[in-house]
Amino acid sequence: MKVTIGKKITGGFLLLILLFVSSALINIISLNSSRSVVNENSTVLIPSVRALDEFRLMVTRSKMLSTNWVYLQASDQDKQELKKLHNIDYPMLKEKLKNLAEQWEDASQKSSLDSLFEEFEGLLEIEKGIMSNLVTFENYEDPMTKLLSEDEIESSVLPITASIMHGLTNLSGQKENEASNRQQDLIEGFEFLVNLMIIIGVVVVIVGLLAGILLSRAITNPISYLKNIISGLSKGELPEEGAQFEFPKDEVGDMGESVYTLVNGLRSTSDFAEKIGKGKYDYEFEALSENDTLGNALLDMRENLKSVAEEDKKRNWSVTGQAKFGEILRHNQEDVKALGDQVISELVKYMQANQGSLFIINNDNEGEEYLELVSCYAWDRKKHLEEKISKGQGLTGQAWLEGDVIYLTEVPEDFIKITSGLGESTPTCVIIQPLAVNDEIFGVVELALFRELEEYEREFLTKIAESIASTVSGVSTTQKTKILLEQSQQQTEEMRAQEEEMRQNQEELQATQEEMERQKSELQEEILQLKQQLEPA
Repeated sequence: MKVTIGKKITGGFLLLILLFVSSALINIISLNSSRSVVNENSTVLIPSVRALDEFRLMVTRSKMLSTNWVYLQASDQDKQELKKLHNIDYPMLKEKLKNLAEQWEDASQKSSLDSLFEEFEGLLEIEKGIMSNLVTFENYEDPMTKLLSEDEIESSVLPITASIMHGLTNLSGQKENEASNRQQDLIEGFEFLVNLMIIIGVVVVIVGLLAGILLSRAITNPISYLKNIISGLSKGELPEEGAQFEFPKDEVGDMGESVYTLVNGLRSTSDFAEKIGKGKYDYEFEALSENDTLGNALLDMRENLKSVAEEDKKRNWSVTGQAKFGEILRHNQEDVKALGDQVISELVKYMQANQGSLFIINNDNEGEEYLELVSCYAWDRKKHLEEKISKGQGLTGQAWLEGDVIYLTEVPEDFIKITSGLGESTPTCVIIQPLAVNDEIFGVVELALFRELEEYEREFLTKIAESIASTVSGVSTTQKTKILLEQSQQQTEEMRAQEEEMRQNQEELQATQEEMERQKSELQEEILQLKQQLEPA
């Protein structure tokens, strides 16, 4: 089987990589080991040796100060130092050594240290007895007390001190040996790293020279073809679609494939830019890589244009909706009920809500003002059996009272249910929008949805609510004017009927009077005739 240039170069690079990886792993392992040694030396062993030396010094000072306590009555400074050693210095040193001992690997050393602590603490108890016996001048003048204290020094303090010092010396020597061994391991590790780096350096140089020679032979012939293609790309010229690059099956061929991939990528980028120009923002496109400046810039441009288009869509939705409801409001200027029915129906549909209701303030009766359910869409009427809500009553009355929007995204289970053929469930959100214009509230509109409203939808509802409020104000005024006009016309008709009745009564009275006059005249004439007949001839 013929070994290609690519395989040779790949083998060389793999060898180099293997060498580098091996070197890196060995270096990492050695450095970690060295770091562990250094860390152990700097944080455990050396501090332990110093702390043990400090402990030995403390034992020696304890012996000296306790001896001075017995033999030097006037040495107040030594007495204070001994008290400080008992109460402060030793507890601090013990805590320090215990923290260091927790990191020791040898359990026997920890046990030895604990034994030394117990032995020293026993020594301290003996010293405390001496200190308590020799306090006043009289104690020192008492021969028996002085003799007993001196005997304690000779028979207990000095032997125990020697025993503790012996144990501390052994333990400190062990820790010093450990530190010395760790230091020697560190030196040997660094020597090994130096030798390894020299060997790897020589091997890398040799392999690099061989790889360079192979590369120079492998890329000479096809490089001119690549140059022509790249030269055309530098002028913005793309090869015809479907054109194939003919390269040998080696690394130079891989370069050719990369150029072919670049050409396809540029062609795809060109198509993508064309689609963006036509407003097709959902066209699938992927950048050639994370560092593809042109592709990523086009993706950013698409997102910006898409965002602008989305904002335009929202703005157009809002403008269209305002125009739609403006038209509805203009054509329903006479009847609040008819206006409410159409408005709430169209509002629920336009905002893709599930339920809606419209309340209008009723103040027909002086002293009694309440929200009256005028219209509803797919609403559970059980929620409003009386269809009247007082100011401050429930969330609806609260929105009226405060004159502010109430937007719920966590709807109480017992507040409202959306009913469908599949049953009933709690909505995702409920919005209660006052119908206000010029700080005067004319009613409230409620919507329930299985989704949350976007900010632009809530702003739209606020604007529509203001328009509804303005129209309701006008319609209410018109209805009141109409009622007053009808009442005036009714009163006018009644007055006319009364005038007609009076006129008819007057005419009947006049006819009666005329009949009475006629009958009177006839009666007078008959009387005259009778008189004439009764007179003698």
